[in-house]
Amino acid sequence: MNLPDPTTQAPATHVRAASRADVTRTLPEETAVAMVYGGSTQAVMMATPADLEDFAVGFSLTEGIVTDPAQIERLEVLAHPRGVEAQMWIADDRTDALAARRRFMAGPVGCGLCGIDSLEEAVRALPDLSGAGPVLDASQIARATDDLRGWQPLHDRTRAVHAAGFMIPGRGIVLAREDVGRHNALDKLIGAMARQGMDAGQGAFVLTSRVSVEMVQKCALAGGAVLIAVSAPTAHALRLAHGAGITLAAFARGEGFDLFSHPERLRAEVSDVA
Repeated sequence: MNLPDPTTQAPATHVRAASRADVTRTLPEETAVAMVYGGSTQAVMMATPADLEDFAVGFSLTEGIVTDPAQIERLEVLAHPRGVEAQMWIADDRTDALAARRRFMAGPVGCGLCGIDSLEEAVRALPDLSGAGPVLDASQIARATDDLRGWQPLHDRTRAVHAAGFMIPGRGIVLAREDVGRHNALDKLIGAMARQGMDAGQGAFVLTSRVSVEMVQKCALAGGAVLIAVSAPTAHALRLAHGAGITLAAFARGEGFDLFSHPERLRAEVSDVA
């Protein structure tokens, strides 16, 4: 089986001020990549399906599994229907390092799936949120990420953290959390909402980051039917949003945004243009 292409063309509706236009965007692919040593999966990361041999060697070195590329005696990259396996066989004297890494493994802040050890879990089934969620004005979506800026005190001090906020139509952003990891920020927000008894189906999640698979998964599992982000989605994330019934708006900044999925939650208040 050949590896998937690293990019995909996706249709979207660009909404700005009082107009709509059909556009085509190039989105990066995102694939579950399992790091497998001697037949045992060590971790699964979501990654662009390109240069995976380099990825496998770099992961092995930075995680201390090997100290020299020569200690990887064999490396094969195999595509499966649910993702890709980077299968490696390492020198016998590195097995202790591998065992120690497995016992104390903690996912880096840049990856939301590093603690997962199967491709099936990485692409788990999501609830269908079709028919749920609010109907939003275009202006509410467009200004959501700008409104979130007022809820980022840690970012103002450090310029080094992401934020996730919850926006309710007519009220704006009502709650937000920050973290160096975009996945962590969303987890914190969902936890805070749960503790306060807030219903994710009544508003929209707003992100300062791109939209990756795990961000859509977290949104869906929390019951959020609308996801608004300042940056682009990956192609895989968009497919998940379509399937889960999630309205996905990206490049939301200033007066405009691109609407990628489930436009039924956008109030019909603008005219179409060629």
